[in-house]
Amino acid sequence: MTISTAEADTILADNFAPWVQALKLSVTETGDRHAVLRLPWSDELAREGGGLSGQALMAAADTATVVAVSAARGGFGPMTTIQQSTTFQRAVVGADVLVTARITKLGRRLAFVDVVMTAEGEEEPAAHASTVYAFPG
Repeated sequence: MTISTAEADTILADNFAPWVQALKLSVTETGDRHAVLRLPWSDELAREGGGLSGQALMAAADTATVVAVSAARGGFGPMTTIQQSTTFQRAVVGADVLVTARITKLGRRLAFVDVVMTAEGEEEPAAHASTVYAFPG
């Protein structure tokens, strides 16, 4: 019941605010219970000291959750973030970030998702997020 990466990119283009689209996220993989997005490096997203800003990573994790849930449900539908907890483990400097969202539980009303953010070429995560989404109705 998954969606293609092209369909997922259309979800990004059609359903997110311009400031999220400015992150230039792209979908590199979708599956029954996961999605992988690429957050390209940009000096505009760097904070003082040259590391990628935490706000950009948090927005990427939140967005990857929407794509993973949409893939699992066979398409985009109304949903809302009800919780996100993010830990930052190491700085990302000058590298794209691969944002992997894996659904740990998908119910009728809630989805629980684990998101790992890793600088391209690295093995250790740069950040980790846990998200919970609700489906209205």
